[in-house]
Amino acid sequence: MKIINKISAMQTMAAELRNKQRKIAFVPTMGYLHEGHLELMKVGRANADILIISIFVNPAQFGENEDIDIYPRDIEGDSNKAESVGVDILFFPDAEEVYPKGYQTKIKVAELSQCLCGISRPGHFDGVATVVAKLFNIVKPHTAIFGEKDMQQLQIIKRMVRDLNMDIEIIGVPIFRELNGLALSSRNSYLSPEERVSALCLKGALDIAKAMVISGERKSFKILDAIREYITGHPFTKIDYIAICDLETLHDVDVIADNKVLLALAVFIGKTRLIDNAVIAM
Repeated sequence: MKIINKISAMQTMAAELRNKQRKIAFVPTMGYLHEGHLELMKVGRANADILIISIFVNPAQFGENEDIDIYPRDIEGDSNKAESVGVDILFFPDAEEVYPKGYQTKIKVAELSQCLCGISRPGHFDGVATVVAKLFNIVKPHTAIFGEKDMQQLQIIKRMVRDLNMDIEIIGVPIFRELNGLALSSRNSYLSPEERVSALCLKGALDIAKAMVISGERKSFKILDAIREYITGHPFTKIDYIAICDLETLHDVDVIADNKVLLALAVFIGKTRLIDNAVIAM
């Protein structure tokens, strides 16, 4: 596995690979890799000739008083994990090169970024869209792989690619969970043993909602009330949001009809903010 730190070197390498007709798959990450990340890489490995990942803790997507300074990092461990699943190139740039002095451009996917996580994290998705667009220009992938755990992010990236006519296939990969149901996240490392037990309420809430729909409930407010009561019945919990919305537009849905809907939630477990979701199909 080759490690590249400089943007110019990565662009040169990507251009050479494309000239050789090699199909490039790309997995952007912020590092501290877990099995969920590795699953994305395995999908990329199966869909291309060359697998490139990036590790970059993007300052543009962190707001004031968020956890960029303590965000977990382990570049040596990450390198070993990436190599173990067949990554060909690890791109590991410096923030000073990605956002040089005087940098002033950003991308905003206007409507999709204003709901769900965008309410409590204003500007977050502008930072995500901007850095992903920059990484696409640097790595020049044919396909890019993202996890469905952050479904809002996935839909924003898909919308950006369509709107800006980027010739890139976006692949979403289902949520990877621990055996107990907890969705894998780098931020799970913040949780105490007691908090990890309470964090299982996120998956439990999704299961309750699915069961209610299967039983015939169609009114969103009844489902939301039930899972809100369930979550707040667990210690250390504070709900940021719970929403039932259209899978593509992310607009709230009052009555669940015949199409797929997204049940999305963000919950603080102690000081740690976790997200999870489920797609409910009739």
